Amino acid sequence: MPNIVWLWLAAFVIFLILELLTPSMIFAGFSIAALISGIFAYFLPDAYYWQIGIFIIASIILLPLTRNFVKRITTEEPSKSNIDALIGKVGRVTKAIDPDLGGQILFEGETWRATSSVPIAVNEKVKILSISGTKVQVEKLT
Repeated sequence: MPNIVWLWLAAFVIFLILELLTPSMIFAGFSIAALISGIFAYFLPDAYYWQIGIFIIASIILLPLTRNFVKRITTEEPSKSNIDALIGKVGRVTKAIDPDLGGQILFEGETWRATSSVPIAVNEKVKILSISGTKVQVEKLT
């Protein structure tokens, strides 16, 4: 195996180590480009300019691709806060809920006016579906 192949493989390993040490996915494209240039150097060891050109072109192509890939797989869901954090939580009915008149629930130490499409008795557990002003829409837990 020609010496130039070892240089490209060393560059591949160095870029790979740098990638593992940084969270930005910048060196991944360089690492893959060095590997591609090393494979080319194995077959044409005297074509130095071609190897460098392949490295540059592959780096230019792979750099935005790896960044877009990382952005797509690491998109974080925004955390819910305030009122939105209450949706899906469980409360307990303190005043029977009538579909026409409403009722009350106790949730995390607070009393809320509640509405439901079906009657719900006192001490039943309910799940909060939505919040509108000071009223919560709930459904009975089974």
